[in-house]
Amino acid sequence: MAFIDYYKILGLEKTASLDDIKKAYRKLARKYHPDMNPNDAEANKKFQQINEANEVLGDPEKRKKYDEYGEHWKNADQYEQAKQSQRDRGGYTGGASHSGGFADDDFSDFFSSMFGNREGRGRNVKYRGQDYTAEIRLGLKDALLTHHQTINVNGKTLRITVPAGIANGQVIKLKGHGGPGTNKGPDGDLYITFVIADDPVFKRVGDDIFMNVDLDIYKAVLGGEITIDTLNGKVKLKVKPETQNATKVRLKGKGFPVYKKEGQSGDLFITYSVKVPTGLTEKQKQLFEELSKLSS
Repeated sequence: MAFIDYYKILGLEKTASLDDIKKAYRKLARKYHPDMNPNDAEANKKFQQINEANEVLGDPEKRKKYDEYGEHWKNADQYEQAKQSQRDRGGYTGGASHSGGFADDDFSDFFSSMFGNREGRGRNVKYRGQDYTAEIRLGLKDALLTHHQTINVNGKTLRITVPAGIANGQVIKLKGHGGPGTNKGPDGDLYITFVIADDPVFKRVGDDIFMNVDLDIYKAVLGGEITIDTLNGKVKLKVKPETQNATKVRLKGKGFPVYKKEGQSGDLFITYSVKVPTGLTEKQKQLFEELSKLSS
């Protein structure tokens, strides 16, 4: 397994605070979010690495194991148990590297001596089960509300709750739903990646939603009221007189729900597209000509 430097991925030093980690994650997640980089496989890969780094470094317990054991951090519990067992028998004298962790050779040699080369010794050692991965595909409107999904993983059917506001490319972990452990060791975990399809009308960026709304020239000039369909239902809007093409309107709190923050939502940004009428009658053309003369 190749070593992944989570600190390097987030652009941080090992001394970074939890707040530093959160800030770095939010900044990079916005930069490499799939919605901001459509059809960019490299950006999507980077986004997944950023999520993985935050998953580990943002959890004090996981971060401690990662700092101590590096690439072997997922096996930290087994290592500590085996090390303590060896100490109890008087056979372990250390093996820490100068950096405070354990060098690869120390780690590999230790496990080899504990579990691999001594006949019968490994039979009673508890091994953690394998982690599984799965993918769930959703439409944008599916991710709007908390709901249930049923998936099949390795022949097992699972019914999971999908929280409102889940993001494209986001990974969640279901503890203990991976492969079975050996010798009563803990089961592995299940990591689910969510893939949210693009919507033809609404574009999601973070927790905000963007959409275009056609506006006839008469409403644009004279003003009035229109009704539009949003992700949250129909909304009435007042159009100001002399509204120009590409005018933007912000509806606070009408965007996407914020993940695991009940009652909080992003904003909806509407861009007006003023439409010039076609198929005019002779009378209509005459009125426009009179209006043109008056304007000049």
